[in-house]
Amino acid sequence: MSATKEIKFSDESLALAEKLMKRYPEGKHKSAIIPILHIAQAEFDGWLSPQVMNYVASILKIQPIEVYEVASFYSMFNLKPVGKCLIEVCRTSSCWLLGAEDVISHIEKKLNIKVGETTADGMFSLKGVECLGSCGTAPMMQVGADYYENLTLDKVDNLIHRFKSEGKRKSYTDQAESKSV
Repeated sequence: MSATKEIKFSDESLALAEKLMKRYPEGKHKSAIIPILHIAQAEFDGWLSPQVMNYVASILKIQPIEVYEVASFYSMFNLKPVGKCLIEVCRTSSCWLLGAEDVISHIEKKLNIKVGETTADGMFSLKGVECLGSCGTAPMMQVGADYYENLTLDKVDNLIHRFKSEGKRKSYTDQAESKSV
Protein backbone atom coordinates (compact mmCIF):
# COMPACT_ATOMS: atom_id res chain seq x y z
CA MET A 1 0.00 0.00 0.00
CA SER A 2 1.51 3.32 -0.97
CA ALA A 3 1.83 6.03 1.64
CA THR A 4 -0.29 8.39 -0.47
CA LYS A 5 -3.23 6.03 -1.00
CA GLU A 6 -6.30 7.22 0.88
CA ILE A 7 -7.52 4.80 3.52
CA LYS A 8 -11.11 4.38 2.42
CA PHE A 9 -13.09 1.33 1.32
CA SER A 10 -14.38 1.13 -2.23
CA ASP A 11 -18.15 1.65 -2.45
CA GLU A 12 -18.61 -2.10 -2.86
CA SER A 13 -16.50 -2.97 0.20
CA LEU A 14 -18.16 -0.30 2.32
CA ALA A 15 -21.59 -1.64 1.36
CA LEU A 16 -20.49 -5.15 2.31
CA ALA A 17 -19.12 -3.93 5.66
CA GLU A 18 -22.40 -2.13 6.38
CA LYS A 19 -24.37 -5.26 5.44
CA LEU A 20 -22.24 -7.32 7.84
CA MET A 21 -22.74 -4.81 10.65
CA LYS A 22 -26.54 -4.92 10.15
CA ARG A 23 -26.49 -8.58 11.17
CA TYR A 24 -25.95 -7.43 14.75
CA PRO A 25 -28.02 -5.23 17.07
CA GLU A 26 -27.12 -1.57 17.50
CA GLY A 27 -24.10 -1.29 19.77
CA LYS A 28 -22.93 -4.83 18.91
CA HIS A 29 -21.38 -4.07 15.51
CA LYS A 30 -17.99 -5.10 16.88
CA SER A 31 -19.14 -8.66 16.21
CA ALA A 32 -18.47 -8.02 12.52
CA ILE A 33 -14.80 -7.24 13.16
CA ILE A 34 -13.27 -10.41 11.68
CA PRO A 35 -15.05 -10.34 8.30
CA ILE A 36 -14.48 -6.59 8.04
CA LEU A 37 -10.77 -7.08 8.74
CA HIS A 38 -10.74 -9.65 5.93
CA ILE A 39 -12.32 -7.07 3.61
CA ALA A 40 -9.77 -4.45 4.71
CA GLN A 41 -6.82 -6.78 4.23
CA ALA A 42 -8.04 -7.72 0.74
CA GLU A 43 -8.62 -4.10 -0.23
CA PHE A 44 -5.38 -2.65 1.17
CA ASP A 45 -2.65 -4.78 -0.43
CA GLY A 46 -2.94 -7.89 1.73
CA TRP A 47 -2.02 -6.42 5.11
CA LEU A 48 -3.38 -4.26 7.92
CA SER A 49 -1.37 -1.14 8.62
CA PRO A 50 -2.13 0.86 11.80
CA GLN A 51 -3.95 3.39 9.59
CA VAL A 52 -6.14 0.67 8.08
CA MET A 53 -6.93 -0.74 11.53
CA ASN A 54 -7.83 2.79 12.71
CA TYR A 55 -10.16 3.10 9.71
CA VAL A 56 -11.84 -0.22 10.58
CA ALA A 57 -12.27 1.00 14.18
CA SER A 58 -13.94 4.17 12.92
CA ILE A 59 -16.38 2.17 10.80
CA LEU A 60 -17.25 -0.09 13.73
CA LYS A 61 -17.32 2.86 16.15
CA ILE A 62 -14.92 1.15 18.55
CA GLN A 63 -11.51 1.98 19.95
CA PRO A 64 -8.51 1.22 17.69
CA ILE A 65 -6.97 -1.00 20.39
CA GLU A 66 -9.97 -3.34 20.03
CA VAL A 67 -9.11 -3.82 16.36
CA TYR A 68 -5.38 -4.22 17.09
CA GLU A 69 -6.15 -6.93 19.66
CA VAL A 70 -8.09 -9.02 17.15
CA ALA A 71 -5.75 -8.42 14.20
CA SER A 72 -2.66 -9.32 16.22
CA PHE A 73 -4.23 -12.45 17.73
CA TYR A 74 -5.19 -14.30 14.55
CA SER A 75 -2.49 -15.56 12.17
CA MET A 76 -4.78 -14.94 9.19
CA PHE A 77 -4.19 -11.21 9.53
CA ASN A 78 -0.93 -9.71 8.31
CA LEU A 79 0.50 -6.76 10.19
CA LYS A 80 3.28 -6.17 7.69
CA PRO A 81 3.34 -6.23 3.89
CA VAL A 82 3.19 -9.64 2.21
CA GLY A 83 3.51 -10.85 -1.34
CA LYS A 84 0.58 -11.13 -3.71
CA CYS A 85 0.55 -14.84 -3.01
CA LEU A 86 0.90 -15.71 0.68
CA ILE A 87 1.66 -19.41 0.98
CA GLU A 88 0.65 -20.71 4.41
CA VAL A 89 1.93 -24.21 5.12
CA CYS A 90 0.42 -26.12 8.02
CA ARG A 91 3.18 -27.43 10.26
CA THR A 92 1.32 -29.15 13.08
CA SER A 93 1.10 -32.86 13.90
CA SER A 94 -0.50 -34.56 10.89
CA CYS A 95 1.12 -32.28 8.34
CA TRP A 96 4.48 -32.43 10.09
CA LEU A 97 4.39 -36.24 10.22
CA LEU A 98 3.52 -36.41 6.51
CA GLY A 99 6.20 -34.02 5.24
CA ALA A 100 5.26 -30.40 5.88
CA GLU A 101 8.87 -29.55 6.78
CA ASP A 102 9.99 -30.98 3.42
CA VAL A 103 7.34 -28.87 1.68
CA ILE A 104 8.51 -25.74 3.52
CA SER A 105 12.18 -26.45 2.73
CA HIS A 106 11.31 -27.07 -0.91
CA ILE A 107 9.40 -23.78 -1.18
CA GLU A 108 12.22 -21.91 0.54
CA LYS A 109 14.75 -23.25 -1.98
CA LYS A 110 12.47 -22.78 -4.99
CA LEU A 111 11.61 -19.18 -4.12
CA ASN A 112 14.94 -18.29 -2.45
CA ILE A 113 13.20 -17.07 0.72
CA LYS A 114 12.78 -18.29 4.29
CA VAL A 115 9.58 -18.55 6.32
CA GLY A 116 8.45 -15.00 7.09
CA GLU A 117 10.07 -13.51 3.98
CA THR A 118 8.83 -12.23 0.63
CA THR A 119 10.42 -12.76 -2.78
CA ALA A 120 12.28 -9.80 -4.28
CA ASP A 121 9.57 -9.34 -6.92
CA GLY A 122 6.87 -9.10 -4.22
CA MET A 123 4.97 -12.07 -5.64
CA PHE A 124 5.34 -14.69 -2.88
CA SER A 125 5.53 -14.74 0.92
CA LEU A 126 5.90 -17.92 2.97
CA LYS A 127 4.37 -18.52 6.38
CA GLY A 128 4.38 -21.59 8.61
CA VAL A 129 1.05 -21.77 10.43
CA GLU A 130 -0.70 -23.84 13.03
CA CYS A 131 -3.48 -26.30 12.27
CA LEU A 132 -5.62 -25.43 9.27
CA GLY A 133 -8.05 -28.24 10.05
CA SER A 134 -7.32 -30.58 7.18
CA CYS A 135 -5.48 -33.33 9.05
CA GLY A 136 -6.93 -36.16 6.94
CA THR A 137 -5.41 -34.71 3.76
CA ALA A 138 -2.00 -33.74 5.08
CA PRO A 139 0.35 -32.19 4.21
CA MET A 140 -1.51 -29.13 3.10
CA MET A 141 -1.21 -25.41 2.53
CA GLN A 142 -3.57 -22.50 2.16
CA VAL A 143 -3.27 -19.70 -0.39
CA GLY A 144 -5.98 -17.08 -0.08
CA ALA A 145 -9.31 -18.86 0.41
CA ASP A 146 -8.06 -22.12 -1.10
CA TYR A 147 -6.70 -25.27 0.50
CA TYR A 148 -4.22 -27.44 -1.38
CA GLU A 149 -4.06 -30.90 0.12
CA ASN A 150 -2.18 -34.19 -0.19
CA LEU A 151 0.82 -32.16 -1.27
CA THR A 152 3.82 -33.56 -3.06
CA LEU A 153 6.81 -31.51 -4.13
CA ASP A 154 5.64 -31.81 -7.76
CA LYS A 155 2.20 -30.46 -6.81
CA VAL A 156 3.88 -27.58 -4.98
CA ASP A 157 5.99 -26.78 -8.06
CA ASN A 158 2.90 -26.81 -10.29
CA LEU A 159 0.99 -24.54 -7.91
CA ILE A 160 3.83 -22.04 -7.65
CA HIS A 161 4.10 -21.96 -11.44
CA ARG A 162 0.34 -21.43 -11.74
CA PHE A 163 0.26 -18.63 -9.15
CA LYS A 164 3.21 -16.90 -10.79
CA SER A 165 1.58 -17.05 -14.23
CA GLU A 166 -1.72 -15.71 -12.82
CA GLY A 167 0.19 -12.88 -11.13
CA LYS A 168 -2.75 -11.75 -9.02
CA ARG A 169 -3.22 -11.20 -5.31
CA LYS A 170 -4.83 -14.08 -3.43
CA SER A 171 -7.14 -13.23 -0.55
CA TYR A 172 -9.29 -14.88 2.10
CA THR A 173 -12.24 -13.09 0.50
CA ASP A 174 -11.75 -14.85 -2.85
CA GLN A 175 -14.24 -17.53 -3.76
CA ALA A 176 -12.72 -20.85 -2.74
CA GLU A 177 -11.80 -23.35 -5.43
CA SER A 178 -11.95 -27.09 -5.05
CA LYS A 179 -10.68 -28.29 -1.67
CA SER A 180 -8.14 -30.64 -3.25
CA VAL A 181 -5.64 -30.38 -6.07
